[in-house]
Amino acid sequence: MSQAFVREREGGEAFEDLPDRAISPHPNFVTAEGLARIEGEVARLQTEFAALKPGAKADEARVTRDLHYWTARLGTARRVDPMPGDVVRFGSTVTILLDTDTRQVFRIVGEDEADPAHGTLSYVSPMARALTGKVIGDVVDVNGHEAEITDIA
Repeated sequence: MSQAFVREREGGEAFEDLPDRAISPHPNFVTAEGLARIEGEVARLQTEFAALKPGAKADEARVTRDLHYWTARLGTARRVDPMPGDVVRFGSTVTILLDTDTRQVFRIVGEDEADPAHGTLSYVSPMARALTGKVIGDVVDVNGHEAEITDIA
């Protein structure tokens, strides 16, 4: 193994310089659930930081970095409550029928709460952008496939 990967840098530990987590340039729109999650992360990290053992530099660096990120996200969070209606917008749950006869259901949420595998899409994702502003019956192109909007909740 190369010494570059195992040797500590002069004057400190290699893990003291963890890079900051990237913060999105987009407005930080969140749902009520997303805001609660951010608040929960800040509280959890503050508790974890207070419980760190002296000399746990790697843990301190990680917790400090994550606490910085989530505190910044909390400070810029703009809660957006869903507006009922027949137009897809932030907070909408949208059902689409793909041209392969597959139905998919997605909720459009903030960037930090998005998890496509669990049915939530970031409002800045290509699919959410394609769906936003559309109504039931509209057809959109999703990754080279057509998808018809069949329900909006």
